[in-house]
Amino acid sequence: MIYIINNEAGSESFHVRGEQHRYIVKARRQEVGDIIHFRNLDDMKILYEYEITEIDVRSVSFTIVGSQIKEVKSKKELHVAWCVIDTNSIEKVLPSLSEIGVSRISFIYCDRSQRKIKLDFKRFERILEASMQQCGRSDFIKFDTYNHLKDFVVEYQDVKVLDLCENILDKSAELQRVLVGCEGGFSDEEREFLKTQEIFRLDTPMVLRSQSAVMAIASKILL
Repeated sequence: MIYIINNEAGSESFHVRGEQHRYIVKARRQEVGDIIHFRNLDDMKILYEYEITEIDVRSVSFTIVGSQIKEVKSKKELHVAWCVIDTNSIEKVLPSLSEIGVSRISFIYCDRSQRKIKLDFKRFERILEASMQQCGRSDFIKFDTYNHLKDFVVEYQDVKVLDLCENILDKSAELQRVLVGCEGGFSDEEREFLKTQEIFRLDTPMVLRSQSAVMAIASKILL
């Protein structure tokens, strides 16, 4: 891990037990005198530096050495409008989307989305915490939802749409907002509504799953 999230980070001293104790002692094999970095969810911009002062069977004690404002995030921003798919599929790619640098995901209940799917943003954030500690990112992906595709497009009229067409996304293209359909794609009614938007496809003969398309676009734009 690049850093560890702990709600006591910022204190002059504190100690950890349980999972973080096991990680520091057994996985990382840290010793007294070693330096560990922490962030606190209350202000993720600050990176704290702590020295290990004591290790026992159940706990590790730390004393603060210093702190600095150190934000780690993508140089570009990408807002993904993602028609809702199965949450298991979303959760599998969330860590990678975080590492790539996606800044925001708006989940949209499109015509072919399953309305019974409920999105648990608290769970999504817990998944992101693990990813962020590994890659060093210091800000969370922001999440929101829209009940209808039209509501989103009216609010964000600059959104570009991934769909079947002849227009291939240029390698040098810069997108700030992109709409990706769910499994089965957009309905005829949605396509009629979206025909005034800029529409593109990726340069591949293969049909991508929704989550694969989101990953591909994020990688192409941000990396």
